[in-house]
Amino acid sequence: MSVTEQIKARLDIVQYVQQYVPQLKKAGRYYKACCPFHSENTPSFVVNPDTQSWRCFGACAEGGDIFSFAMKQNNWSFSEALHELGRQAGVQVTQQTPEQQHQAEQVERLRAMLQTSADFYHQHLLSQVDDAARSAYTYVREKRGFTDETIERYQIGYAPAGWQNMMKALTELGYANNEIVEAGLASQNDKGRVYDRFRNRLMIPIRDDRGRIVGFGARALDPDDNPKYLNSPQSEVFDKSHLLFGLDVAKEAIRQSETAVIVEGYMDVIQAHQAGYLNVIAQMGTAMTESQLRLIVPRYASKIIMALDADAAGQNATRRSLEVARQALQADYTGKLSVDIRVMQITNGKDPDDFLRETPEQWPQIVDAARPVADFVIDLETAELTADASLQARQRVAERVLPILSASENNLYTQENLQKLALRLRISEQDLIDWAAELRKTARQKEQRAAAQRQREDHQPPVTDDAPASSYEPPLFFDDDAAPYEPDDERTFLPGVDEGIKSSPTSKPAPMPARLTSRHTSRAAEAHCLRMLLINPDLLFQANRRLRELAQESHDLITGPLGDISTDDFSQSDYRVILDLLLAAIMQDEMEPIDFVRANVDDALLPELKQMLLTEVDTLQQQIGGRFSAEHVQIWGSFKRQSLPGIDVDEDVVKRILQVRRHRVQREREEILFLVTEAERSHDKQAARDHGVQCMLLNTASHRLTQAITSRQH
Repeated sequence: MSVTEQIKARLDIVQYVQQYVPQLKKAGRYYKACCPFHSENTPSFVVNPDTQSWRCFGACAEGGDIFSFAMKQNNWSFSEALHELGRQAGVQVTQQTPEQQHQAEQVERLRAMLQTSADFYHQHLLSQVDDAARSAYTYVREKRGFTDETIERYQIGYAPAGWQNMMKALTELGYANNEIVEAGLASQNDKGRVYDRFRNRLMIPIRDDRGRIVGFGARALDPDDNPKYLNSPQSEVFDKSHLLFGLDVAKEAIRQSETAVIVEGYMDVIQAHQAGYLNVIAQMGTAMTESQLRLIVPRYASKIIMALDADAAGQNATRRSLEVARQALQADYTGKLSVDIRVMQITNGKDPDDFLRETPEQWPQIVDAARPVADFVIDLETAELTADASLQARQRVAERVLPILSASENNLYTQENLQKLALRLRISEQDLIDWAAELRKTARQKEQRAAAQRQREDHQPPVTDDAPASSYEPPLFFDDDAAPYEPDDERTFLPGVDEGIKSSPTSKPAPMPARLTSRHTSRAAEAHCLRMLLINPDLLFQANRRLRELAQESHDLITGPLGDISTDDFSQSDYRVILDLLLAAIMQDEMEPIDFVRANVDDALLPELKQMLLTEVDTLQQQIGGRFSAEHVQIWGSFKRQSLPGIDVDEDVVKRILQVRRHRVQREREEILFLVTEAERSHDKQAARDHGVQCMLLNTASHRLTQAITSRQH
């Protein structure tokens, strides 16, 4: 992940813009306000939380992401915005050393290995090549009730029972034993023997909030196999205390509802999503961590509903999660993590998975019936107090309850909660108020000391989960037991630029997204086009000429949606900066354009630029660890030429650039339609007409771009 991506992952554009535009208000899926950069009476400034972007449809006619807003608002250069936003996000903005670059490359290699492994497990489940695989498939379909679509969406798989199935598959692809162990896909015993970590288990890929596979959750299919659930071990990419299972799918539903329902396990999440309840996520452990809380609050959710199992372990996990929430809410996030915490309880001791499988239609009712945390905590902590409990026992309960109420209630001193707690504990309200004040003071002092200590110490990784992969060691000659490895059919997933059409706010819950979202494919398309422009700047003139032809001498189209390629076509600020340098490079004749870009690019963007300019051969070399001889390079080039008969490479690139422009036009059209609707709702006829004219231009541009992209020849 680049520095700019890290910063954007931690800072929410809505919250950032609201610091400078307090009147920014939510209206449907978007936020609107009068533009802060010019004077106007009718709002034309839109912030899109889904794409983390902003745009002014008025006099500015500009837009971008959080970086471009910060640059325009504060008159900063990109470098200044990068360093200031990096400081706010807690991301260190420095040029990578060779060691850091090597580490980043190794991390990407791990990710590629995990994706390959997920494909292997998934294909093994679907192929049903033996009785064990067929049994696993039957378990998923009949016992768990997952549909074929769900199995495909979540890439559920099966790890066969042999000791070296995955080892063989990965070593044949060029991965070393130590890499496979590091990825958590294999274990190594004291004698140095390496064997598959996951055997005869149902495999659930675990993804980060960007949809990248970082590990696996594996459920035993043999009743005698322990542990029942086995996660990937701690690694460079897998840290369960910093992950929320299902967030990649759930985050947009959470944002729209402003509510996150937190369950205990990944089976609960998949069952909920299959039933259409997409704002459900799992905490990947026995209790929520502060890092997990920060993933969703305040960026996505203002309300958290905890729906953990109803048994004693589930209640203890709820108690610990509430304590973590209290500490986070009272720490340096004062005011920023204001959140309504509620607790949902399922009757008859069922867990969410069972409840959703049996009565999915009743889920909304029990979610709506979730109790305020104050009621739950008071009942939970006072349930075992006897009538003759000592003052010390009652005070201990108060010390546990008051901090949670203080952190989660808008007003601790509401009469109802104080009276309820005072009545249960037989302690005066004033004493409770005094104790709460003292507890808050102590908590602040403790946090200040902890913060100072963290500044003095280097960051230490969390404690590794050392759960054994199995209760027994493999046989001495386990290689002889391994099933022969048969590679899967080679299939490549090549999503288009314009995937992921948005539904209207009144539509039914959105279907589960594909493996890659339109936001991710958009970035990939932009990166490809920018790379080709850097390699051959003449393509920019070809693309601009094509746009002018499509405009058909219409002044409004030439100066609007079919104008020359510009930084507005790129949604990523780092790409905008690089393109801006390229445009400047074309206007000078002292240096080659690419050399000019290299000489003037910000140091923080050098790794991004270097990665962008890698050839396909370089990229393949990275992925397989450099094992790519000159002969292989020649074969690769020959394969490319033979596999693309009759393809005009320049024409193909121009069409890809037109796709990027179409993506921008369609995004702007969706946002301008929102402004038309808002103007009509407020009976502002002039604004509705003005925005309507813009919408017609965007419709025309989109239609002509689509025709140009789909035509066989120019």
